[in-house]
Amino acid sequence: MQQPIRTAFTDLVGTKTPIVGAPMGYAWSAELAYAVASAGGFGMMGASLDTPEQLRTTLRTIRKNLGVARDDPLPIGVGFLAWLLDKTEVTESPRIPAVLDEKPKAVCFAFGNDLGKYIRCVREYEDKREHKTLVFVCINTVEEAVRAANEWKVDVIIAQGFEAGGHGSSYAPTTSILLAAVLAALPNGPPVLAAGGIATGAQMASLLALGASGVVLGTRLLFTNECQYTPTQKSILLNANLNSTMRGVCYDEVNRIVGWPDRIDGRAIANDVWADYKAGLPLEERLRKFDEGKEKGEANRVVVWAGAATALTKEIKDAADVVIEVHEEAVRRIKQVSSLLVASES
Repeated sequence: MQQPIRTAFTDLVGTKTPIVGAPMGYAWSAELAYAVASAGGFGMMGASLDTPEQLRTTLRTIRKNLGVARDDPLPIGVGFLAWLLDKTEVTESPRIPAVLDEKPKAVCFAFGNDLGKYIRCVREYEDKREHKTLVFVCINTVEEAVRAANEWKVDVIIAQGFEAGGHGSSYAPTTSILLAAVLAALPNGPPVLAAGGIATGAQMASLLALGASGVVLGTRLLFTNECQYTPTQKSILLNANLNSTMRGVCYDEVNRIVGWPDRIDGRAIANDVWADYKAGLPLEERLRKFDEGKEKGEANRVVVWAGAATALTKEIKDAADVVIEVHEEAVRRIKQVSSLLVASES
């Protein structure tokens, strides 16, 4: 990476580029987080349904791969789904303390009815030691952003638009509109990252011009060798067009994953799972078709989480190369736009 890009976010986390790897669940791997970090970005891992011990093991593996000493902060973040924390943090094996023990640079909370209590949990834990973990929060409305900044005092806001793949809000504005509205509401707020529908350096440059302090790449990193999607899922991604994804609850229903907060659903490739749902088939029938297709190895009902920008990518690469490519294109675009300025006549 020849020319770093400096923003309030890169100053905060100490990276050379304001690119963040989304804390994905199904497709995520330790190698993916490592690759993003090693390329100069900020890697994140999704805690998903992992146990405290599994989380410790993964974080220690990443620490070893990055060559970070045990007592030093680990330069990645860990993403939690707050609605799952509602179930895990009341048990004898809570996951937040296990993660904080490993000293990640940041934790991120999303999709819950009371994110504040988990942010307080982090702050209370941090009161006992010198290392301070940054707190990121994913938001889908201006109201959520204002609360995150003013009430919860978060360090970073992720503004996730409607285009985002995987889980998000069914009522969110588009990414650029949400970003502009959040920045207008919080002119002196924490760094704001844009998330949703971002696949190219040109898009990154445009969002930085709008005032974003960085971008979160999710779907773009599915097109990598480190992504845990199967060859079938990656083939489906490569053949997608601009109208291939749709947002709905049907994908979670066939996966039998329930409990998401109101109006939080998922964007995925609109295959026969979507067609069954739109045809009005009862859930029992949709489950039967899904299970039969899975047993037969049929690709037409494989759930492939992906965002609206899926069609903008047409090849599989190493994740580090993707980060560098997107960054360098953003640098070129920023320079090109700067060249449009004409010196005023005195």
